[in-house]
Amino acid sequence: MQTTDTVLMIEPIAFGFNEETAKNNYFQVEQKGFDIQFQALTEFKAFAEKLRSKGINVITIKDTLDPHTPDSIFPNNWVSFHNDGKVVLYPMFASNRRVERREDIIETIKEQGFEVSEIDDWSLPEIQGHFLEGTGSMIFDHDHKIAYGSVSLRLDERLFREFCEKYGFTPVVFHSFQTVDSERLPIYHTNVMMCVADRFVVICLDCIDDELERNKVMETIKNSGKEIIEISEDQMHQFAGNMLQVQNKEGEKFLVMSETAYKSLDENQVSSIEKYCEIIYSDLHTIEVNGGGSARCMLAEVFLPKK
Repeated sequence: MQTTDTVLMIEPIAFGFNEETAKNNYFQVEQKGFDIQFQALTEFKAFAEKLRSKGINVITIKDTLDPHTPDSIFPNNWVSFHNDGKVVLYPMFASNRRVERREDIIETIKEQGFEVSEIDDWSLPEIQGHFLEGTGSMIFDHDHKIAYGSVSLRLDERLFREFCEKYGFTPVVFHSFQTVDSERLPIYHTNVMMCVADRFVVICLDCIDDELERNKVMETIKNSGKEIIEISEDQMHQFAGNMLQVQNKEGEKFLVMSETAYKSLDENQVSSIEKYCEIIYSDLHTIEVNGGGSARCMLAEVFLPKK
């Protein structure tokens, strides 16, 4: 199943600009002069409430002050929860993000009525400088067992292919870039430039500079029977690629995004999406600017079987 009705969100307690991740996350800008944590928490709570109001099961767990984890609001990078009961832990680029991996979070998920058969820890390669940052770096087409991955410091191609082989996904490897100060630089996470839903894919094809790679991605999407909804690089910079499709307990599907992303879309793009599902959007401006991530990054899907 491509969509889940349950997501994990980590409530921030000391959110802020992370200098370690900003080295290659070109979406981040440090804001000064007001209470970043207060604003981020306000945005977080409003976002979680919007999801719950649509019947989506949101499990929120509070972050801790010690250790200091300014990016804990983005849990999808360090963990994924699979329908066979496996929980996967991932190798993280920033050392201060590695301490986000908390056993008590997994225990809380179990207490919510989900089965965990195995914890599959892939984090060891981070010591040697090899990273694979979960569903930030890998975009899954669960129904067709395809995984899309844009190579960057946060997606090691060898690790990506090993993961796909173990979990039965066909890897689609490519390179995507964004213009930063007139220079083409690698996009840090695949999930800021593409989103795979059940019957459509939102993607910034302009970010894939290599024509052969771009054609391969397009062909793979088309062969999976999904409509391509293309966004521009400017829209990608407004987090229009950082979306996630979820469903509620009645099976109604929604595409979740930020207000910034929604406002960047034109009428045709909105209509194309709404052919398939309702849009949920929320103001995440403070989180986006300082954290360099948006709605999708804040949601870790829970596909675990129920007890």
